[in-house]
Amino acid sequence: MLHDPENTLFVRGETPVLLLAGASVHDALPALDSSDGQMPLCAGWGVVPKLTLCVVDGPGEYGLMVPSLAAPVLDAAGPGDMGDWCGDAERAGGAVVLSVERIPEVLDWAQLLGSGTSRGGFVTIMG
Repeated sequence: MLHDPENTLFVRGETPVLLLAGASVHDALPALDSSDGQMPLCAGWGVVPKLTLCVVDGPGEYGLMVPSLAAPVLDAAGPGDMGDWCGDAERAGGAVVLSVERIPEVLDWAQLLGSGTSRGGFVTIMG
C-alpha cells in the first residue's frame, strides 16, 4: 500500500526515525514499550531505505511504500536531505519506525515513546 508522504516524517540521527501517521500497518506493528530505555526490535519486519521510495515490509500481507523524495526530512538544523537519512539508516542497520495518530508539530520524544498509543520499534534493513 502506498503511504501519503504528507503523513510521513523522516528524522535524521545516529538511529534514524520514520514517523508514519495514520498508517495502514499501525495495528500490525507491535505495541511500543520502551519503558526500559531500549527500543524494541520489530521482529519479522524490514525496511528498504532508498532515495525515491522507502519500503517497510512486515509479516504476511503487511507493508507499505513511502514516496521518499516527496516526504519531509528533518535533521538537527532543520530541513534535511533524504540521501543523508538513507545513509544514516545504512550505518545504523535500520531505522526506528513509529506509527502515530498524527505527525506532531513539535517532536516530543518522551511523549511519542511513552504515550501508549505509538506502535513500532527498530526495523532492520532488508538484504
